[in-house]
Formats: sequence, structure tokens, C-alpha cells
Amino acid sequence: MVRAPQSIEELDEIASKPSEAVIEALSGIEGPIVVAGAGGKMGFHLCRMLRRGFDHLNMSNEIVGISRFGDAATRSLFDKQGITTLSADLTNPVSYNDLPEASAVFFLAGRKFGTSDSPETLRLFNEEMPSMVAERYADSDIVALSTGCVYSFVTPESGGSVETDPTDPVGDYAQSCLGRERAFIHASEKHGTALSLIRLNYSVDLRYGVLVDLASKVFAGEEVDVTMGYLNCIWQGDATEHIIQALAETRPAPTPFILNVTGSRLLKIRELALWFSRRFDRRVTLTGLEAETAWLNNAEKSHRLFGAPGIAEDALMEWVAQWIENDRPLLGKPTHFEVRDGKY
Repeated sequence: MVRAPQSIEELDEIASKPSEAVIEALSGIEGPIVVAGAGGKMGFHLCRMLRRGFDHLNMSNEIVGISRFGDAATRSLFDKQGITTLSADLTNPVSYNDLPEASAVFFLAGRKFGTSDSPETLRLFNEEMPSMVAERYADSDIVALSTGCVYSFVTPESGGSVETDPTDPVGDYAQSCLGRERAFIHASEKHGTALSLIRLNYSVDLRYGVLVDLASKVFAGEEVDVTMGYLNCIWQGDATEHIIQALAETRPAPTPFILNVTGSRLLKIRELALWFSRRFDRRVTLTGLEAETAWLNNAEKSHRLFGAPGIAEDALMEWVAQWIENDRPLLGKPTHFEVRDGKY
């Protein structure tokens, strides 16, 4: 059993430690790797896991993290780990003139929050920008992050959406995420680009995530809305491992590799809130009534290919509880997982 992280440094260390399977997946890669959108919530752990994996293999592949990097402190984290950083606005076509070549690309960029009244922002960040990245790196293998929200709501009894289910997203944000997938698929069809699409929900990094939102509300004595009813989640380190291993599965359209990435269990929000209430010895007030459906993904395929998550949901809940009760730093970025109309 892995000990719960006691600091941000320990969190980063555990979340970026490459497994033997990740190291093996990296052993056959030649050339540099670009991580587009590296300044986001998963970018540092992904870049660092790649760097550590190659270092273990005594391979000198360059890892290039591309982001706007408006925060010098954030950028320095990458520099200290031997990760090359490049400041670029990927929504600006001119910036592509200076982007480096890459044998493989991990695409993590996008926009979600604050877009409910700005469809043009969604188009720019979630459809036009991916299209430009896909064109620039048409000769590279691409792993692009998407979301489980591209499926429709399903009942808990269904076991969650699988990769072969039709996409029927709810709301403008989810529609734009489907547009992102289509942008990469279009480039793959046009150029024969090898492609993996990762439908992730929901990654938890102790400083943010659905479990952090729930635990924080209970600890603060705030009401918990149970209308969404159910969710899936996964420790960010496990999600990162599966994302990296998906690089070896990339293939061109019309059959790109599509993978749901999440945990093993379907979790009930009411039960989670009551668990945190007992764990913190604090009363919780529940509001709403569970809807019959939710955004739920079945990750059996990823677990069959790459193994079940190393940190199970029960352990992750305890990690989150310890982090919250010890008043450790949070990112202050609520997931708004309870939103059902797709407006963020």
C-alpha cells in the first residue's frame, strides 16, 4: 500500500512515478516528445513521468512542454526536472512557425470553465486549436485527451458507456469536445496520422477533483447536492500511466484508438458525502434527489490492456480526507461535476 502523500512534493513524486509498464512502453520511442497544454492540471505529472521513464532507460529523448506559462514559478517546476519549456499561444497560427519537431505529441490543451456564454471561445480552444495542432504534427503519433462527457447520460445499471457507444454529448462544452475529437480524426484521415483519443473522467490529484470538491464541502459544513447521483474517478498517477501507454496503441483513422480512462467502481455521491461526514465527524446536509442517469464510463478496456488502477477508490478517498483535514494547498478550481446542463 502506497503511503498517502504528505506534501505537494510527495504528491508530485508519487503521481509521476513511472511503472514498469510505462517504462517498457517508452523503450521503443525515438526522438523528442511534445506535450501541448503542459501548463494545465495534468501536464507537469505527465511530463515528469515521461522524463523519469526515459531517464530510467538511460535514453535522452527530449520532453518539450508547450504552454503559455504565464506563471514563472510553474515554468520553473518543469525546468528543474530537465523538461524543456516553450511559451506559445496555440490559438495563434503564427506561433506554429516556431514549434519543434516531435516523434510523438500528447495534447492536453482546451477550455471548459467560463464558456457558458461564449461559444466562440469553445470553438477557438476546443476545435480550431486542435485542428492546427493536428496539422502541424501530422507526421507524429498523437495522443489527445478528450472527456467522457462526449457520451450521453446513462443509468448506473448500464455499467457506464463503452468506447463503441454512440456519442451524444449534452451541452455546448461537451459538443465542443466532440468537435476536438473530430478535428484530430479529420487530420488522421487526411494525413494518415496515428491517433489515440482518451476519454477521461475524472482525474483526482488531491488538490482538485470530484472527491476533493465533495470532501471540501463536507469539511466546511456546506450542503452537498446529490442530483447528479453517481460518478467515476481515478488517481491522477494511474490516469497518466494509461495515457502514456496509449501511445503504443495509436493508429490512423478510420479506426483511431479510443480509450475510456477512469476507475474501477461506480461511486454514489450520497454515499461519498456520508463517508466523508463520518470520516471528519462532521454533519452533512444533502440536497436534491438523485437523477436516474449520469455521465458514467466503463473502463474495462483500459484495465484489460494496462491493468487496474494501482490506487483504488477507497484508498484515494482516504488520501483526499487526510489532505483536506490537514489544510494542505488546493488549486481552487472546482470541477462543477454536479452540472447536468453542460453549461460551465
